[in-house]
Amino acid sequence: MAEETAMKKGVVVEFDFAAMNGAELLYRTTEKIFKDGDIPFDAVAEARYLAGGNLQGALAEYFAAVKTKKTAQKAAKDITDAFRAALGTAIPKAVTPGFKAFVKALVDKGLKVVIATRADIEAVKPAFEGLLSDAVVLHQETSVTYGSVKWDAWKRASISNKLRNFLTVAVTGSGYGVKSALLAGMGSIAVINDHVAYQDFGGADYVVDKLDASVAQKILDMLKVK
Repeated sequence: MAEETAMKKGVVVEFDFAAMNGAELLYRTTEKIFKDGDIPFDAVAEARYLAGGNLQGALAEYFAAVKTKKTAQKAAKDITDAFRAALGTAIPKAVTPGFKAFVKALVDKGLKVVIATRADIEAVKPAFEGLLSDAVVLHQETSVTYGSVKWDAWKRASISNKLRNFLTVAVTGSGYGVKSALLAGMGSIAVINDHVAYQDFGGADYVVDKLDASVAQKILDMLKVK
C-alpha cells in the first residue's frame, strides 16, 4: 500500500522550457519566420502579443496590429513545425549531467518523472538513453500555447501517467506555466532565464535558474518524501 501511494506522487517536467532555454529558441525560430515574411518582430512584440497565448489566435491579433496580409493559420503551422525541428537538434545537448542527477534523485525516492516535450518523441528518445524506465517516461506535449501550456496540459500529463495532480509538481519555464499549474491544482518549481525574467512568477513554490539534484530535494520536501 505504501508503494502504491508513493507512485501516485510525481513530477511533470516541461523539458523544452525548463530543462533548456526553449523560450529563446522559440523566439529565434519565430523571428526568422517573420523576417522571411517581412513581418516586424522583436522581444517586446512577443511579450505583448504572443507569450502565453493560443498561438493562432495570438498571431491573428498581432498580424492585425502590424497590418500584414499573412495568414495566422499558416504562420502558426510554420512556427510549430520549425520549433519542433529545432528542438530535435537542441534537446540532446540539454540532457546534461545536472538534469540526469535531478531525475535520479527523484526516482531513487520512488517518484515518477514525466518528461514532456513538443519534439518528435522517437527522434529525441536516444538522447534520454539510460534515463527512461517505468519510472521515467517521455510525454508528447501537443499544446498550442506560445511558450507555455494551459492547465489542461498539466492535468493531461498527470492523468495519462496515473499521477494525482495534487501530489504532482509541475516544473515549468515560464510565469504562465506557474499560473496554469496552480489552476491544475499542482505545486510548481519555475526555472527562470533572461528571456522570461520579465514574467510574473508569483505562486511558484520555488524559482531556480537550473535543474540539478538540489532542486530535486526541494521537490521531495514539497511532496513530503523522506
